[in-house]
Amino acid sequence: MLESNSASSQPAGDDKQHASNQIPQLAATLKAAGDPLRLEILRLLAQDSYSVLELCHIFDLRQPALSHHLKVLSQAGLVSKRREGNNLFYRRTANSELLQQLFSGLDQLPLSADRASTVTQVAAERAEASRRFFADYGNRFREQQELIASYSVYGPQVAQLLKPGRHALEVGPGEGEFLEELASRFGTVTALDLSQTMLERAQAFSDEKGLQNIEFVCDDTRAAAARPESADCIVVNMVLHHTPDPAQIFHDLQKSLRAGGQLLITDLHDHAQDWARDACGDLWLGFAPQQLVEWASDAGLSKGRSVHSALRNGFQIQIQEFVKP
Repeated sequence: MLESNSASSQPAGDDKQHASNQIPQLAATLKAAGDPLRLEILRLLAQDSYSVLELCHIFDLRQPALSHHLKVLSQAGLVSKRREGNNLFYRRTANSELLQQLFSGLDQLPLSADRASTVTQVAAERAEASRRFFADYGNRFREQQELIASYSVYGPQVAQLLKPGRHALEVGPGEGEFLEELASRFGTVTALDLSQTMLERAQAFSDEKGLQNIEFVCDDTRAAAARPESADCIVVNMVLHHTPDPAQIFHDLQKSLRAGGQLLITDLHDHAQDWARDACGDLWLGFAPQQLVEWASDAGLSKGRSVHSALRNGFQIQIQEFVKP
């Protein structure tokens, strides 16, 4: 009996010691967050990751001043960073229940009108960079695509994950090859692309194959969100790294999915081959698999199946399935 009491008292002592050890870290975290500007930075970084230069523009700060604030936040574990070629991109992290509670209240506060306007401008600049690339280089799309991963590398694997249904949506159909897979499995298909040049190429492929059940829409994913619960399946093949706001894509597409519907994302693993920006119009150098899972979870989607494969040129492809509960 005495031995039992001694054993049961030990965890309580360990818990007290653990709590005592956490207090200095908690104090440092709260001190780092206890600045109005840094709180605004944390509020913004909940939405997306931003480069240092973009943050300088949004907050109208010189780079040394902004870098100081980011360093304080990073040392406190409040933001994480990743390198995209020569640029560092920052995103907020919440690795404890306390931080999640802190951020929950913070995220309910709106950005100021001026700040929100500048954020919209940054997103528009990202989108315009991608749009210009595909307008200028659309006729060289296949050549550029094969520098990294040709359709034959991932297309058949994505097709194996499809669950046939009434309606499918493909975002960024490229030259249209996967539309043939969708047209044979779904009653109707929508091909959605922001680039008229690329949409015309997809439509030419569709006409050549005699596909009769495809609607072509030139718009972004807000057009998908405007059709709530309309799609049984949404496919996004090698598109996300061209988009200015990947996190928002997940939110838009979640709205368009029916309950039980699947979202299939094919994209690159994170990499350091910066030449892909100029050669292929990439805005992002791939994504860590967990990053896609986090964006999907934030949008209310559950993780499903996944396929990962390495390519000879040093890139890795990931195919991830997410399901709307």
